[in-house]
Amino acid sequence: MVDKFSRPVTKNSSASAGALDSMIEQAITRRDFVEGANSLLLAMSTSALVGLSAPAPAADALARMGSRKVREIENVWIPMSDGTRIAARMWLPDDADQEPVPAIMEYIPYRKRDIYRTSDEKMLPYLASYGYACIRPDKRGYGDSDGVPQDEYVKQEQDDGLEIIAWLTKQRWCTGKVGMVGISWGGFSALQIAARRPPALKAVMTHCSSDDRYRDDAHYTGGCINGGMFTWGSEWTTNGLLPPDPAIVGDRWREQWLQRLNNLDFFLGDWLTHQHRDAFWKHGSIAEDYGSITCGVYAVGGWADHYSRTVPRMLANLKCPRKGLIGPWAHWYPYGRTIGPYIDWLTEALRWWDYWLKGMDTGIMSEPMYRVWMQAAPAMRGMHSVPGRWVTEVTWPSARIKPTTYYLTSLGLERQAGPEAIRTLKPLQTVGMTAPRRTPFDMDTDLPADQRMDDVRSLTFDSAPLADDLEILGAPVVRLDLMVDKPTAFLIVRLNEVEPDGASKRLTFGVLNLTHRNGHEFPEALGPGKRYRVSVQLHDCGQVVKAGNRIRVATSTAYWPMIWPSPEPVRLTLYAGRSELDLPERPPRPQDAQLKPFGAPTVASPSDRTTGSSPPANPKVLEWDIGAQKLTFRASSDSSWRINATETEISHSYREVSEIVENDPTSARIEIRKAYGLKRGNWDTRSESIVRMSLTKDDLLLTGDVKAYEGGKEIFTKIWNHKIRRQLV
Repeated sequence: MVDKFSRPVTKNSSASAGALDSMIEQAITRRDFVEGANSLLLAMSTSALVGLSAPAPAADALARMGSRKVREIENVWIPMSDGTRIAARMWLPDDADQEPVPAIMEYIPYRKRDIYRTSDEKMLPYLASYGYACIRPDKRGYGDSDGVPQDEYVKQEQDDGLEIIAWLTKQRWCTGKVGMVGISWGGFSALQIAARRPPALKAVMTHCSSDDRYRDDAHYTGGCINGGMFTWGSEWTTNGLLPPDPAIVGDRWREQWLQRLNNLDFFLGDWLTHQHRDAFWKHGSIAEDYGSITCGVYAVGGWADHYSRTVPRMLANLKCPRKGLIGPWAHWYPYGRTIGPYIDWLTEALRWWDYWLKGMDTGIMSEPMYRVWMQAAPAMRGMHSVPGRWVTEVTWPSARIKPTTYYLTSLGLERQAGPEAIRTLKPLQTVGMTAPRRTPFDMDTDLPADQRMDDVRSLTFDSAPLADDLEILGAPVVRLDLMVDKPTAFLIVRLNEVEPDGASKRLTFGVLNLTHRNGHEFPEALGPGKRYRVSVQLHDCGQVVKAGNRIRVATSTAYWPMIWPSPEPVRLTLYAGRSELDLPERPPRPQDAQLKPFGAPTVASPSDRTTGSSPPANPKVLEWDIGAQKLTFRASSDSSWRINATETEISHSYREVSEIVENDPTSARIEIRKAYGLKRGNWDTRSESIVRMSLTKDDLLLTGDVKAYEGGKEIFTKIWNHKIRRQLV
């Protein structure tokens, strides 16, 4: 059943494309630091904060729409077998009843009606104009759908997805063939439902997602607690507090909202309870059975995104027809928003769907399996485009790529092994300030900075200047002989390119909780003073290291604030002469010069959106307290905007404070405050959450506070307190 909300989509509308989304950070204030010879952080300038703002992006070029007139359906109810109704927005060719079309679904919890509205409109109407029914359901318990909030990727979510696909195939306007597309959550759900093998699902396009929920999602990295868990946990908690829209669900919206509020759980507490790769994380991880997926898979990522290494891993392990693409991008689609150069992704997506859902020979499956942007320079803070070129490998792994081995010796990185030498690193908790945010969005603050501040407080090994360019494609591997003095210890390895003037630029990195040295499922405590040989696989990269520059391996036991610290300060002893670095060296491939280029990026025209008030700078500041030797990070953001199409006013605020003392890992703490407001006429709601995390040597101390307001009056509050035993983390 289709409700009363329906309107035509005008091709090549002149409406301004506007901003893609409300971004948490839009402008920054930054304070830089240098490292003194005695390892004290000193402010370069204590008298001023340097205000920076990103250059305004060029206006989005509007895509050339297809020939089929499209009708936008604001809401359609999809019934589930248990009586729950899933709310979906849809774009449908006007003549689909007479000429049925395949369906493409993006299945996520991110509120089709308001917060995610314009993002959907940048792609789905375009595909619809070329003969597809594009559908955007809200996950059960979120947006306008019935139900109560649930954790990530639960079986009920997958079951609902299967029912939605079955519903689509029964509609008279559908040919019976379905595809799934999505980024992040949508990419995960596409893979997870593909693994359930619904017959109608013929192909998926998964962007910035993972095959392994423990290994690569927003919770743990290398067996360590990832700081992004709290940012994401705050967002996910607040999202569960938001009400359905009365314009869609009618007068029952308040009753449904209260039901949600009363059933909301603090899922962050569950994530921290499952500290190892147990059944909790195996559920929804297609790595448990790559053979479960039989439909076509196009896996897409960006080198600046945390999920980039999952693309080559899926290419290597999936058995189904597959393709992989990695560009310079961060956590978004390849047509814009993060770091360029961008591409005409809509045309590439159309080629994929036309092949798999319409049987058209677009040539896409005759091309090499793996295409990547070979970066000619590492992505650094302040960059908005990365130089490089497109290269391909016919299959992945590629038999052409062989490891080039360097040895970590007393003299640095050498091609020959040397005599054994002992290097020792004392504990320092603030190593990691040059790291990027786990999921970068603001290119001026979230990408890696010059690594020298961290290098000087790490164990480093440098090669001689390279005689020729060195092209790397794949995952570097470091094998280290080491010893630590505590039963729980972490190891961070960075691979940097060092220029003649000393600038150190991160190429890639790897993290390993050393108690996970034999796997993430059954950690084993370390024997203090016992010697181990461990292997650390760094994240995949595609990078040209220029002749005349050096390669640097830097190791540390801390990486704050990306990685939360070990229970005790750890002294690391590394045995040089017995440790190695394998670099996946890629020989030239002449066919790369004949690659057909991607076109210029375009997007479909979104509905008119008016941006409201926002302060001129949303600050991010690092503060160093010399006396206390304490590092504090502060971030804040406030924004508001109006969706003209629905007359909805949206407000958003974000506050983050995290801190750590140099010599005390148990001093680490974070507080995140987040709020969303939704308003239209007399409908006026606001939801707020506070997440706090601190720790002791033995426990993780987590609290969550939530509040909901209607018309400025508090109608709901709830507090969670968790004391969670540390299990070798």
